[in-house]
Amino acid sequence: MGRYLTRALGRMGFGALILLGSQASAQALADAQDIAGKRLFLRCASCHALNANAPGRIGPALQGVVGRKAGSLAGAKYSAAMLATDFVWTDAMLDKWLTKPNSVVPGTAMAFAGIPNPQDRQALIAYLKKAGR
Repeated sequence: MGRYLTRALGRMGFGALILLGSQASAQALADAQDIAGKRLFLRCASCHALNANAPGRIGPALQGVVGRKAGSLAGAKYSAAMLATDFVWTDAMLDKWLTKPNSVVPGTAMAFAGIPNPQDRQALIAYLKKAGR
């Protein structure tokens, strides 16, 4: 086995080996972020479904939330404060919202203190984008 590895390294060079290693590392980081996002979504799942066809919950379904106008999902019950907003849910807006919802929409009915850790917020946003397609 060592002889084949030596030949392969000789043909590929160390740069290719480093590239392969960095791709594996990037995939491992993406997998870890996905797991963290899924775990963090459990906090949301008591009020929000991910799938738009899921039974109604207190808050709107989060499927397709990125790119959607805030307070616009048909059939969802929104506070007057949320209905008065005029923004689209982007990564940046979700990051602000997940930090402290009341600072984005004062008077929101959402009883959620926020997620202080930026990496956790990014993991959750990535999960919403991937799982909520």
